Amino acid sequence: MVRQPLTPSDHARGERLGEALRQARGDRSMVQVATAAGISVETLRKIERGRIPTPAFFTVAALADAVGLSLDALCRNLDEPRQAGAA
Repeated sequence: MVRQPLTPSDHARGERLGEALRQARGDRSMVQVATAAGISVETLRKIERGRIPTPAFFTVAALADAVGLSLDALCRNLDEPRQAGAA
């Protein structure tokens, strides 16, 4: 089975995911959050920077739990692209 190339929309959603997780992480270090989620710091860094635009569901779920963010809230952040100038 051949994987379809990611679209610009997929990449943009990955960037929004990274931004949402980074904001939810707050003052906690990447090491603390990565350890709590059971992933490597490098994986967390790549997700937060949008370099892994489509991480596995269980990785996202573990990260959301580690930063205290519900999957519903996280999905709402990803569904709608940010509008220019929106806070």
